[in-house]
Amino acid sequence: MAYTNYSVDSAFIEAYKANVIQLAQQTFAKIRPYVSEEAGTGEAFNHERLAATDAIEKTAQRHPTDLIDDVWDRRVTTPRTFTHALTIEHEDKVQMLADPESAYTTNQAMAMARQYDDLIIEAATGDALDGDGTPVVFPAGQVVGDGLSPISFDMMTAVQEKFLSNEIDMDIPKICLVGPTQVRKLLQLTEQTSADYVSTQALQKLSAYGIVPNWMGFTWIMTNRLLIPAVGELSCLAFTSKALSLVINQDIFTRVGERADLSYMIQIFSQFTAGCSRIIDEEIVHIHVADTL
Repeated sequence: MAYTNYSVDSAFIEAYKANVIQLAQQTFAKIRPYVSEEAGTGEAFNHERLAATDAIEKTAQRHPTDLIDDVWDRRVTTPRTFTHALTIEHEDKVQMLADPESAYTTNQAMAMARQYDDLIIEAATGDALDGDGTPVVFPAGQVVGDGLSPISFDMMTAVQEKFLSNEIDMDIPKICLVGPTQVRKLLQLTEQTSADYVSTQALQKLSAYGIVPNWMGFTWIMTNRLLIPAVGELSCLAFTSKALSLVINQDIFTRVGERADLSYMIQIFSQFTAGCSRIIDEEIVHIHVADTL
């Protein structure tokens, strides 16, 4: 009896790789497009930071030059590696590898994309590392709310006040991450649903998005990945695109091959190596809300 070669066709492999990467990076990663990205190469990536300085008045002619002391510090990002592996029988390989809408493709792509979002959310209010490896806690002054009150119009104006107090220009694009309950609450706010406060054209998109586009100057993103400080609470986030840095040593890559230890089933594997750090504390606001109406 002739031997049948069940090796995985290279065309199917390339199709699968392309589909996973496209879905993970372009379709399902909600937060990644809104943070800065750096290419990393080593075990750690250093972000050099220069503190603000002030001009000095010249009070006399031929006055010796007053030198300003520049103050530098550093934030460090340590990349981590994440993997995702699935197995499939040979008879299903054509559908699995070639169809961009297959369950295997979307499952793996979405899992990898969610991990990128989790990295970003974790870094936003978690401890950052300075150049000496010392943890830098999230500043208490950058927190709005105490977890006892739901999101409100007044709370969001307090968030904008934080940005203004930190000299963050109103024109700088800002992102706000909220959960499903916050979207529902915002739908109940007159300030977000009445033509007395927002334009009629913007209100026409309300039913599709749940929140008026650019309401209060934010790009609104609903996510179920936000941190839960305590039962009945949620850590919503507002930030600029410069506040967080995603360092990518190796972006998503895939491998497809046979597993001799599993009766030569096909294994589909994805991996990436990346880390995220809070770079500018003043450009992130932790909105600590009660996850209720």
